[in-house]
Amino acid sequence: MDKTLIVTNDFPPRPGGIQAFLHNMALRMDPDRIVVYASTWKRSREGVEATAAFDAEQPFTVVRDRTTMLLPTPRVTARATALLREHGCRSVWFGAAAPLGLMAPALRKAGAERLVATSHGHEAGWARLPAARSLLRRIGEGTDTITYLGEYTRSRIAAALTPEAAARMVQLPPGVDEKTFHPDSGGALVRDRLGLADRPVVVCVSRLVPRKGQDTLILAMPRILARVPDAVLLIVGGGPYEKDLLRLAETTGVAGSVRLTGAVPWSELPAHYGAGDVFAMPCRTRRGGLDVEGLGIVYLEASATGLPVVAGDSGGAPDAVLDGETGWVVRGGTDDAAVAESADRVITLLLDPELRDRMGRRGREWVEESWRWDLLAAHLRGLL
Repeated sequence: MDKTLIVTNDFPPRPGGIQAFLHNMALRMDPDRIVVYASTWKRSREGVEATAAFDAEQPFTVVRDRTTMLLPTPRVTARATALLREHGCRSVWFGAAAPLGLMAPALRKAGAERLVATSHGHEAGWARLPAARSLLRRIGEGTDTITYLGEYTRSRIAAALTPEAAARMVQLPPGVDEKTFHPDSGGALVRDRLGLADRPVVVCVSRLVPRKGQDTLILAMPRILARVPDAVLLIVGGGPYEKDLLRLAETTGVAGSVRLTGAVPWSELPAHYGAGDVFAMPCRTRRGGLDVEGLGIVYLEASATGLPVVAGDSGGAPDAVLDGETGWVVRGGTDDAAVAESADRVITLLLDPELRDRMGRRGREWVEESWRWDLLAAHLRGLL
């Protein structure tokens, strides 16, 4: 029986969108034909216990390296090669093309017949830097295909590859579990628990980092409150930007209308989406294009929940929105013009229940048509 070796740093219980992508794909493959080689999430006792408990629940084999970050070093390459041979794997899926795809030649020499490397947002950043660009080129030459999320990432990564490798690129975005994210996901319970009652809620579910644009939403709140006085901004997620956001809410004078939940368990995310009337994440590109949104699966999860979305224009985020149908794309940023645009779109949606309903229903339809995990996992199986 031919098996696939998945080599990745991005795997639960480490939180994040890429981690969810890899895990959901793995769950939809034959568990007897999957072996996952992943880094360790945390070296603390709590982290080790959480990782061990998670791995024990999986239907496939998970092998953890002692390091918290796999790099294509001789030691890690030798371990991956040994696992390939030990388990009789004939194909390899690199959870992130850069830098793990640099191991491709060694794994092919060890017997791998198909090597697929998945790109996300950071590979588009690599393509802009001379040294990293040359490494990305090597990854393209060593693998059978590099997958891309959408046109933004494809065009930038392809520019760093040989024409032959660029021609072999294939689209493989993450999907949405439409059975988990749906309009009746339990939002009313979250509203009750947070004391939001019947207040209009703008929800943002994401890691708290500057690129995501939670600060733009806080800066937009005075404008929003001027038109919708009882509105509240519900920011769901954890991250290093949390203290800055709390401070910004205070200095902007809207702290009473901004709620930060901190990190919430994955199982509770659908209900937190459902607690909103509008989903907004006006993400922006930073650091000269090195810090960019690869796709923005949160927009699709919100659409599956039946919410209209307001998305930023960073990177591939617009690929997750049918502009004017499932929501709107706005310019990301914290300048007055960008803040005003986000505010105007949110206000329009909060004041128009019929428009919210129409865009929410169209978003749900689009997810069911094009973004279901089973469709995308079948595509991956074909690539492997």
